Amino acid sequence: MAVAYAIRPYRDNDAESLAELSLLAIRTVGARAYTVDQVDAWAARHVGADMYHQRVRDGHVIFVAADQNDKAVAYALIEPDGHLDRLYNHPDHTRQGLATRLLFAAEQHALNEGMPRLYTEASELARPAFERAGYAVTQRRDFTIDLDGKPVPIHNYAMEKHLD
Repeated sequence: MAVAYAIRPYRDNDAESLAELSLLAIRTVGARAYTVDQVDAWAARHVGADMYHQRVRDGHVIFVAADQNDKAVAYALIEPDGHLDRLYNHPDHTRQGLATRLLFAAEQHALNEGMPRLYTEASELARPAFERAGYAVTQRRDFTIDLDGKPVPIHNYAMEKHLD
């Protein structure tokens, strides 16, 4: 049976679910395109549930994809300047069109707020979803993340979408 998903605004009781699904996505889905060291370094930078409360207090907007039980299974976080900081999907709920729906919700929000563009740093795995939503790669970003005192090389893609 197909799951019916709803896109809705963030609620304070979503924080734990968002933190858990983010880490699970990094560890599970991330392993499809990144090495073990890269996934470990990425996961080590993961923040807990309190970050979501703080981000909302700071004026950031979080759109949540919820399953039929109203449990958060994916989300997008957009900052007031149009930076799409996070787009994560629980591994059990990938390939359901949730990224597309969340990116559309973020774009509608940006248009309503008069933002001229949206921009992000997309992982290797998120890049296709952003491209389908009309984002263009502006550059590949190669950098390192420290893991236990060792620099781990990793990359992502600076991407943007103009809304005018």
